[in-house]
Amino acid sequence: MSNDHAAQRERLADGLRSYGASFAELGRRFAADLGVHSTDAFALLEITSAETLGAPISPALLSKRIALTSGAMSSLLNRLEAAGYITRTREHTDRRVVTLRSSEQVKQRGEEFFRSRNERQDAILADYPPETLDQFETLLRRLTASLSS
Repeated sequence: MSNDHAAQRERLADGLRSYGASFAELGRRFAADLGVHSTDAFALLEITSAETLGAPISPALLSKRIALTSGAMSSLLNRLEAAGYITRTREHTDRRVVTLRSSEQVKQRGEEFFRSRNERQDAILADYPPETLDQFETLLRRLTASLSS
């Protein structure tokens, strides 16, 4: 492997770490805006993102995404439900499966908080053809999978 290729990979890894750190800081600021713990805010982001993608999330999948034990997840969901930020529904044919839904209040606050950032990111992504974005999605999916185990 050439030094140029190794340096490019290192720059890409550094850029991904930097983006992750910036996103984590943004999540902490969103948590402060809502008056919740940052873990609660990240859970809300996962719940609303899943809904936006048309695939609402279950507590089990959420606990995998934010790495919480079932007991910690139950406490987190109880806090968010008590605050009026989420509801737990049974929409699946298997009535044991719980689906998490975000409230209109949290969707609105999230939209207000993230609007300008999302618009800037959308404008950047619009500069790339769908084929490049497909490759980037694949790259991100594979990199994420490489971290779990």
